[in-house]
Amino acid sequence: MATFLYKLGRTAFRRRRLVALLWVALLALAGVGAATAPTATSSSFSIPGTEAQRAFDLLEERFPGAGADGATARVVFKAPEGEKMTDPAHKAVVEETVAALRSGSDQIVQVTDPYTAHAVSQDGSTAYVSVSYEVNAMELTDETREALTRAGLGAQGKGLTVEVGGDALQTMPEQGASEAIGIVLAGIVLVVTFGSLVAAGLPLLTAIIGVGIGVSSITVLANVLDLGTTTSTLASMIGLAVGIDYALFIVSRYRAELAEGRTKEDAAGRAVGTAGSAVVFAGLTVVIALVGLAVVNIPMLTKMGFAAAGTVVIAVLIALTLIPALLGFAGDKVVSRKQRKAAKGGEGAKGGEAAAGAGAKPNGGTRWARFVIRRPLMVLIVGVLGLGAIAVPAASLEMGLPDDGVKPTSTTERRAYDALSDGFGPGFNGPLLVVVDGDKTTADRTVSTIKGLGGWAAVTPATPNKAGDAAMITVVPKDRPSSAATEDLVHDIRDATGDDVLVTGATAMNIDFSQKMNDALVPYLALVVGLAFVLLTLVFRSVLVPLKAALGFLLSVVAALGAVVAVFQWGWLGGLFGVEQTGPIMSMMPIFMVGVVFGLAMDYEVFLVTRMREAYVHGQRPGEAIVTGFRHSARVVTAAAVIMIAVFSGFIGMDDQMVKMIGFGLAAAVLFDAFVVRMAIVPAVLALLGRKAWWLPKWLDRILPNVDVEGEGLAASADGPGAARPDLVKV
Repeated sequence: MATFLYKLGRTAFRRRRLVALLWVALLALAGVGAATAPTATSSSFSIPGTEAQRAFDLLEERFPGAGADGATARVVFKAPEGEKMTDPAHKAVVEETVAALRSGSDQIVQVTDPYTAHAVSQDGSTAYVSVSYEVNAMELTDETREALTRAGLGAQGKGLTVEVGGDALQTMPEQGASEAIGIVLAGIVLVVTFGSLVAAGLPLLTAIIGVGIGVSSITVLANVLDLGTTTSTLASMIGLAVGIDYALFIVSRYRAELAEGRTKEDAAGRAVGTAGSAVVFAGLTVVIALVGLAVVNIPMLTKMGFAAAGTVVIAVLIALTLIPALLGFAGDKVVSRKQRKAAKGGEGAKGGEAAAGAGAKPNGGTRWARFVIRRPLMVLIVGVLGLGAIAVPAASLEMGLPDDGVKPTSTTERRAYDALSDGFGPGFNGPLLVVVDGDKTTADRTVSTIKGLGGWAAVTPATPNKAGDAAMITVVPKDRPSSAATEDLVHDIRDATGDDVLVTGATAMNIDFSQKMNDALVPYLALVVGLAFVLLTLVFRSVLVPLKAALGFLLSVVAALGAVVAVFQWGWLGGLFGVEQTGPIMSMMPIFMVGVVFGLAMDYEVFLVTRMREAYVHGQRPGEAIVTGFRHSARVVTAAAVIMIAVFSGFIGMDDQMVKMIGFGLAAAVLFDAFVVRMAIVPAVLALLGRKAWWLPKWLDRILPNVDVEGEGLAASADGPGAARPDLVKV
């Protein structure tokens, strides 16, 4: 592989104008396609195999046009102190609001009058209007949302406190600002790392081109493949992360090859042949993790995973072709001004990144590696115990989907949630919908059965359909939607009733979704880690190195989950991160973190350890190989990790609790994995194992293909023409 990629890198360098033109043309083609593509609707959300989904399907069949899985909203009215919502003046305002809502949008299915629907609290202080829509929240038009907000504001100015809640106000968080902040921080880190604006700009430029092509392609295919807005969001985040990382690795290796005195074309070829091999396999691990989301068997997640994987493939191809082409255009400016001056002064390789030389001054990576080698057992124990302590809260993980109750109190959704809880009880924020597949007798018997259970605050009479062969029953829990008591009530109803009774609604759907994600976690981990183990065994030609990589990754992910639980579920340091209300951890979080962080972790593992493997294969002792790997790679891996932490941390400042949680969890996971696992535990374990780290059974060695990631095949040409000429500033 190294030889093939070496030739590819040299060809891209020589034909740089053609290569650059092809990528620019592809970007333009994708951009034009995205601009002319019809506006995509939101991807349909379904959870095959769950009771909540079967109930929704039955509702669509027996109650056509009812919008069973459509968006909902609640306009909550609160009277001034000492007054009641039944006062004539206040009642008139509510009725005006109901009329305005009914005429405000053609997407509305039903608007209830609180005075006929018994939606006034016992003390008369609070009332609410329920609004049902025929489409889900992501498919609501801006006009529909504006009509909802306008109706609430109209009543607000007439002596009442009015708040609007429900998923009808749900929109995808604006991420442009966060991405822009991440790119700016990434640029600063790259400038500090390379000391050259041109070298720093290449990873940013190519990452943006890759994300542009990937996201534009998703936009073009959105209608055909039923891709939602969240698909492009994930693809953008992953594409930006790996795009910067992969380009960073190759540019860094190119500069190191120049520092050894190679011609620019040969240096580009060798950078792609060595670091490019690591990029290919690192990219494969990310693709495995993302495509593996299909194991969960939720169509939306499967599509998101495949789309993001496609963006990763684009990032790999850009790193292997466009980066060497742009390096050809960059000329001498790819190295710092200091290095160019040193080269002109005749210092040759000593003026470049001459850390590779035997007499070079030890850099930070070298000093740290030597420290770890001297005290490997101490470093290993401290690292494992430290992450283990942080991981302890993960044992108390409670999964669910956060509702309006965890939003900031500055939002109208949170204030509506609190007003409903105060006036009617917390369960009114998450009523259960029980669907009976049977006649009136069966429905009445079901109502009696539910009333015989505990945990409910209200049970409505059964509402039959026109044919009389199905009915709906609304059950209001005593506790809030995301509580364990409400989950117990859902299970109790299901256990006490027969197969012809199904429980659904947003709360039940969240419970089923969380259970499905929980059930899929172990198979997903087994698939992703298992396939990656095979892949890393092929890369490193070792059994223990991939095993160590997988175990280290699991440790860092569990520690990150522990930190998430401590902050968002227990409330530790919640004020620091803007967490106003604790609650369950988003049910997608564990699998999402495994998928994203696994790919990034293997990036760092492959790039760091392949350099060690390369040194070991070329004759260095195990300890020397560890130091060599850190001397060449530690700074680059550190820069890549800092960039990712900065990008993910940008999401912590957002108001949306789910986005905040994702940003915090991913930033913590990268921090733990890059700086504790890869930088401390990995070299400590390798130092303790010595030559045994690279052991591979002979029978396995015979059947495994030699992919030559470390570029051993290129060593034969080390003395070839142009291989070692000190012409850093000449083409």
